[in-house]
Amino acid sequence: VQLQASGGGLVQAGGSLELSCTASERLFSKYVVAWFRQAPGKEREFVAGISRIRGNTYYADSVKGRFTLSRDNAKNTVYLRMNALQPEDTAVYYCAADSQKYGSDSYPIPSYEYWGQGTQVTVSS
Repeated sequence: VQLQASGGGLVQAGGSLELSCTASERLFSKYVVAWFRQAPGKEREFVAGISRIRGNTYYADSVKGRFTLSRDNAKNTVYLRMNALQPEDTAVYYCAADSQKYGSDSYPIPSYEYWGQGTQVTVSS
């Protein structure tokens, strides 16, 4: 499975961006999908995850209430809508997919089968 992340860019604090993660897999619905991010000099951290069919979502506390994750299995795509962006959100954002994960407790664990190439998000103050 190949994952293509897109939608990053430069935005001012308080602005919005929407990231997309599109998979080459036609049976996309069998994958849990998550977004992680990595800022310079920091470890990769979990941002949000979404379940296979029902689209149940789970967010890191740092983005809860500002970011919204959704999926369109017919389009093999997951969307991360990011509102009220802050400079501390600046990072390379990666999407990841896994066919074996179950339960939201597993989403933050970065042991995903497939990873996208990353897209840069820069928030200026």
